[in-house]
Amino acid sequence: MGFACTARASAESQAFDLVHAKWNEVLHQYVVESRGDSRVRYAKLKADREKFDAYLRTLEGVAKSDFDRFSKPQQLAFLINAYNAFTIKLVIENYPIASIKDTGSFLKSPWKKRFFSLLRKERTLDEIEHEMIRPVFNEPRIHFALVCASAGCPPLRTDAFTATKLEQQLEDSANGFMSDKTKNRFSGAGKKLELSSIFKWYGDDFRKKFGSVEKFVAPKLTGSKADQEAIEAGKISISYLDYDWSLNDAR
Repeated sequence: MGFACTARASAESQAFDLVHAKWNEVLHQYVVESRGDSRVRYAKLKADREKFDAYLRTLEGVAKSDFDRFSKPQQLAFLINAYNAFTIKLVIENYPIASIKDTGSFLKSPWKKRFFSLLRKERTLDEIEHEMIRPVFNEPRIHFALVCASAGCPPLRTDAFTATKLEQQLEDSANGFMSDKTKNRFSGAGKKLELSSIFKWYGDDFRKKFGSVEKFVAPKLTGSKADQEAIEAGKISISYLDYDWSLNDAR
């Protein structure tokens, strides 16, 4: 990297906006909310991506040394926003597609493709989630914040994650996902608990933080103390719903 490139990258890093204003604008303009869900106007974003690309450049301009000076909430908000933004980049660069899985191949999933730079290294989406977030932050609610561009995912928020709102945003995203009966549902009469496959894939994260998946989901699925106690005691059978990998596209 030449002197001019180094200076420019350093300036971008120094000037990084920790309220993610550019990303906020993109989300407000291209994410459509409806009945607790959200969809993305991928076709319109692909046709007019100048603001989006400008935000991606600011993410890529942040150096590891600058990231290390962020507070922990700032770091986590940065990584969540980066994951979601680069996921959308992957989609629109391959759009039109029926599923994000169509961007991968038999040998390499979309989440293992190196197609962007973060903290001055070529990265994959898996690296952000499984190496930069999960082992460092012990925050299982990130599974309701990281969006894989699919109908089975938690909805993409219309506001950027920021350090000052992070706790509220994570809790709001968790509650919204848990209240969506297409993704999680409990029948007290039938003594039946059906959960998103997210809890099957990442159950260890919830056990580490909350003691069990059941202790996390119980108060979010029912207001009955008796039913909560039954769920937490493992007296309610759990099954996992099929994950819908169709694109969260606002056509």
